[in-house]
Amino acid sequence: MKTNVKIATLATSLAMLFVVGGVQQHSVAHAATFHKASSKTIKSKTSATYNYAKKMLAKNANGFDSKAATIFSKKAYPASGAADGYSDFLLGLKANGYKFTSSQKSLVRKNLVLKSNTDPAILSKAIVGLKSIGYNPAKYRPYGSKKDVNLVAQLYKSKISKQTTSTLSQVLIALSTGSYSRPKSAKFSKTSLAENLASLQQSNNGWAYDNQLANVDTDTTAMAVTALARSKSSAKSVTSSMAKGQSYLKAHVSTNGAFGYNYLGKTILNANSTAEAIIAYSTKLSTAKYANSSRSLSSQTASPMVAMLSYVNSKGTIKDSSSDVYGVGQVNLAIGAYKQAQQHRSVYTIK
Repeated sequence: MKTNVKIATLATSLAMLFVVGGVQQHSVAHAATFHKASSKTIKSKTSATYNYAKKMLAKNANGFDSKAATIFSKKAYPASGAADGYSDFLLGLKANGYKFTSSQKSLVRKNLVLKSNTDPAILSKAIVGLKSIGYNPAKYRPYGSKKDVNLVAQLYKSKISKQTTSTLSQVLIALSTGSYSRPKSAKFSKTSLAENLASLQQSNNGWAYDNQLANVDTDTTAMAVTALARSKSSAKSVTSSMAKGQSYLKAHVSTNGAFGYNYLGKTILNANSTAEAIIAYSTKLSTAKYANSSRSLSSQTASPMVAMLSYVNSKGTIKDSSSDVYGVGQVNLAIGAYKQAQQHRSVYTIK
């Protein structure tokens, strides 16, 4: 009897480890149960992150401690005018029903730094951010200017051949946020860009920020999968690459449902990597179920949604996130993507 009690206690302890988060575990081969996030839990956690994000935007503050920086500021961010992750932050708010005020739109417009030679990555984020708050990036008038500029045409004319995998994904996603016209002088098309991105896939079916097999990670892979899906290309090389990328994600989920990045030989599970995977899963009906309804590995005890929401603190902040804009923004965006997928829509089709 005592032996059975000890075994039961050990099993319970192991199960708890897998639903809390941390370094990826591999010691349990089969899970007795699979936990899904209930609609009540999703609603409660979304309320926390959504309300916290609203307060951040109202104060233009990247958090509320004594050292918190601003979100939008030309002085603080001379290259872009905004904190890293701001476009996901804005789209995450919109995806959960937020209506931006005139003063908030003006705040963004006054601070974004957009030049004729703006880097494609920065330009892509600006397109997503501006589209999220109601501006047309193909006919946008920068603050203080008397002329409209076509940021989409500018992006199409950018040199992207030597850009990172992440930037190529960002460009493709940005160009998919609306029904934009491609200029005759464009240096690429969405199809050619998708084919280029597909060609950078590594032999293990993932993508790496530096295109090296040893550095493949779920973050870069999830973004690439999302970008390929948004290209809507029917080219076999693209559809095959996307399917392989989804397979990579399904094979690299942790037992507790979370995803992470590799550091010194360990997988560091975190909310942001998990959010990226949820967004990627939500791009297709055939994979959306893996965000919360179905497990992709027999050892999985919880869904990615359960795992991601476990990082949400009571105030709406995200545990272990590098910044509130980045953490709260991506979690809200992932929740929005998941909700949109249930309606057979994409969070990146911004109207």
